[in-house]
Amino acid sequence: MTQFNDGEQYFDASFKKLELPEENYTDIEFEDCQFSDCDFSGTGFRSCKFVNCEFERCNLSLINLSNSSLFGVTFRESKLVGVDWTKATWAIYRVDFELKFERCILNDSSFFGLTLHELVLDECKLHDVDFREGNFSESTMTYCDFTSSVFMRTNLQKVDFSESTAYGINVLENDVKGAKFSRYEALSLLECLGVELVD
Repeated sequence: MTQFNDGEQYFDASFKKLELPEENYTDIEFEDCQFSDCDFSGTGFRSCKFVNCEFERCNLSLINLSNSSLFGVTFRESKLVGVDWTKATWAIYRVDFELKFERCILNDSSFFGLTLHELVLDECKLHDVDFREGNFSESTMTYCDFTSSVFMRTNLQKVDFSESTAYGINVLENDVKGAKFSRYEALSLLECLGVELVD
């Protein structure tokens, strides 16, 4: 298969090395599908559904997920630069969408205002990512690089930041109750308090 068809349903299908950059698709359902080494950069998946799907070594930078829904989706070793996750549809009655990102690049992305409990970000690069106003309680954000990412009025209760680096989290503006930080990196949390550390 070299193309998708609008309005189609794909179940338990495997897609490998598809090259479909800058394409546009509407009203497609993917369930229990696997995508490997595919290029969907700049592609629009509008009003689509992704349920229990896996993306491995795919380029999904600048994809448009307007009105699309995702549940139980895992991304591994994939590039997802510049994705506005707020364009997708997130049901208000659900708080955990079972999203996982493992060893991915998510620079310049936005999760502004989203409620994504138990989100998994493992060994990911997250430069200039917008987490403001979001609720990510009980998420796992380990071994990640958060350089220049923004947290403000963000619910980070019980989030595990173990071994993650470069997060600029103001403890006065964000809820970090029960969150877990590596001891050395946690010193950066004191900067917003105007505390001077001496040896």
